[in-house]
Amino acid sequence: MSALSPAPTEPHVDSLSTPASDLMKFDQRRGSPAARAWNDFCETRQLWRLGVMLGWLDIKLRYRGSALGPFWLTITSVLMVASMGVLYGRLFHQDLKVYLPFLALSLTLWQTGLASLVQESCTSFLDADSMIRSSRLPLLLQAVRVVVRNAIVFGHNIIVPIGVFALYHVWPGASALLAIPSLLLWGIDGFAASMLLGALCARFRDIPPIVGALMQIVFYVTPVIWQPEQLAGKARFLLYNPFYALLEIVRAPLLGHVPSAGVWGVAVGTSAVFCALAVWVFVRVRARLVFWI
Repeated sequence: MSALSPAPTEPHVDSLSTPASDLMKFDQRRGSPAARAWNDFCETRQLWRLGVMLGWLDIKLRYRGSALGPFWLTITSVLMVASMGVLYGRLFHQDLKVYLPFLALSLTLWQTGLASLVQESCTSFLDADSMIRSSRLPLLLQAVRVVVRNAIVFGHNIIVPIGVFALYHVWPGASALLAIPSLLLWGIDGFAASMLLGALCARFRDIPPIVGALMQIVFYVTPVIWQPEQLAGKARFLLYNPFYALLEIVRAPLLGHVPSAGVWGVAVGTSAVFCALAVWVFVRVRARLVFWI
């Protein structure tokens, strides 16, 4: 090769016209599966503003042409809390001043928090199939998109328990600040859920309805519409339910209580195992996701 010969360059990949198989071959030359997954995460961290914008755009498109937009969910939550609060308050012989704030907060945290994150994580990659196929954006950007989208919806619906607190003059005080790190943990878990469930559901399309059915069962065995105190001496068995711990680390501070060390231990331990499993699965299947969606 002469001195004037041009140096070999990296083959150019046109992300808008290259077939999925060519994109995968190009991706495989960038290193080991773990290195490629780490590069995906680093690129997502650099493009986090784009993920936030995509999540916000999803909300705008979902309620395009609607006069109230996402506040329709807030109205639905108000009607549900009012009807269920009166009914279950009488069935459980509860004081509405205590039970209604508990129910309003629990339903909001469950419906627009935990359950929504889990169920929307299942389709995080499937819903973005056209974007994934037509561009070389990092895959984990879709996980950021899901977390931001649910955070916006949660922000609209948290108005309901705040209104109930104001109605009964029940305020949590300084202990409410403990909910901030708990919500951050929820965000991390939502990100991991998109990595794990999003990848598995892209390969096995029967998993989303299975997850939806399981979440319905978990809803009834988790103290959402009933209080842990109703179990009397058997409340300690709730620690075997990881959803209870994850719910309680946010709910207890907002109700003026401090979560116990056992609840925190189960919540953090469950999150650590879940995140490790999500990373392991994503590293193994990342290169094949583009073929599954």
